[in-house]
Amino acid sequence: MAVYTSVNQSELEDFLEQYNLGKLISYEGIIEGIENTNYKIIMEEGGFILTIFEKRVDPQDLPFFMNLQKYLSSHGFHCPIPVENKDKNIVNSLCNKKAIIISFLEGKKIDNPQSHHCLQVGKMVSNFHQITKTFENTRKNTLDIDKWKFIFSKCLEETNHDFKDLIEPMKNEFLYLHQCWPKNLPRGTIHGDLFKDNIFFQNEKLSGLIDFYFSCNDFYAYELAITTNAWCFDIKKGFNRNNFESLLDGYQKNSNISSDEKKNFNILLRGAAIRILVTRLHDQIFHPDGAMVIPKDPLEYFTILKWHQENTVFNA
Repeated sequence: MAVYTSVNQSELEDFLEQYNLGKLISYEGIIEGIENTNYKIIMEEGGFILTIFEKRVDPQDLPFFMNLQKYLSSHGFHCPIPVENKDKNIVNSLCNKKAIIISFLEGKKIDNPQSHHCLQVGKMVSNFHQITKTFENTRKNTLDIDKWKFIFSKCLEETNHDFKDLIEPMKNEFLYLHQCWPKNLPRGTIHGDLFKDNIFFQNEKLSGLIDFYFSCNDFYAYELAITTNAWCFDIKKGFNRNNFESLLDGYQKNSNISSDEKKNFNILLRGAAIRILVTRLHDQIFHPDGAMVIPKDPLEYFTILKWHQENTVFNA
């Protein structure tokens, strides 16, 4: 979450007139995150999140994201629920951008995950994949390897930055991924963004999942790769095998990992790393002036990528 679009109280109150949520009591911008503008709003009816969608989100994809959250919630999965306005519309407009209100999810992120957290995350990912096998909506992954290449090509156009040493290794990695990326692994609906910021805990128990705006249809094992990089690496200590094994144990309570998925997992891990590396590089180079958001360090995922180039998470 983040704040790119500033909204004053008058604009917000006019927008909220569309809803049956009572009067606005207070609101504040949420600086954490990188993609969309988010405010926590306190209404007479309780706490909610206002999201204003920025340029990376295609408005045509919003019904998929909203329907997915409604579907998951109807099956007992803990995630925010989209709120309809008085005209039964979920997606509306604020400051000439698409905007929604969703329910507020209790809990907070875990900064230093331990194995018991990763066990719960693995179970949650498996539950997500099992529930959505009967979800009929589909969406192509618009942040796939072709989009990574496009983002990287934009970065190559700029030379006035502090990350020049990353460019050549990233070029070589893109060549490798283009040649080796798998084509026929088990696939279905994935969340696509299972980072620590998006998974909440309360009293050491997983309380829910937020931020569904990268959800799409892709490989289940790619989802696990994204999650592994986010939850099983420490900036100082590197790969945490205990966390990884707990993540797998949790996932395999209800889902299986095939031999083909294990065979291709290193490639998926490297792709999951380059995805975050290239988007962070882009956000550092093209950081908008005045945005209430702190761009994240690309070097963290460059280090993770190098580890995967030299190691494998599955013991031979």
